[in-house]
Amino acid sequence: EPTPEEIAEVTGIDPEEVDSIKRSAQSPVSLEKPVGDEEESEFGQFIADEKAESPFDRAADLLTKEALKESLENLSYRERRVLELRYGLGGEHPRTLDEVGRTFNVTRERIRQIENQSLKKLQSLNEAQKLREAT
Repeated sequence: EPTPEEIAEVTGIDPEEVDSIKRSAQSPVSLEKPVGDEEESEFGQFIADEKAESPFDRAADLLTKEALKESLENLSYRERRVLELRYGLGGEHPRTLDEVGRTFNVTRERIRQIENQSLKKLQSLNEAQKLREAT
């Protein structure tokens, strides 16, 4: 059987394209085709879903969300709500300072102050938690 390079030379097609054509000409294999010595498994069970989130990433995401939720519980309702609205937490879409200000009937400058104060409070709580864990 000629190599892809030989076919490419004769036909004037790129060797990569020859490989692609050869692969597409192969007979399809059913994902339900039994495989293994006992034929108890199906071929499709061994193909990774590239679009699916890995279990590790999913677990890390859940832990991060849980930690964030617990941290936000240390804030007042107003501080927590400002951060939720500003950063799109809890299913919200991120909002501008003006939009959040209108929600609370205050200026965008006041929302910026509350946001900064809340973030500093979360940071200090996080640092205190790290100190407790270190001792």
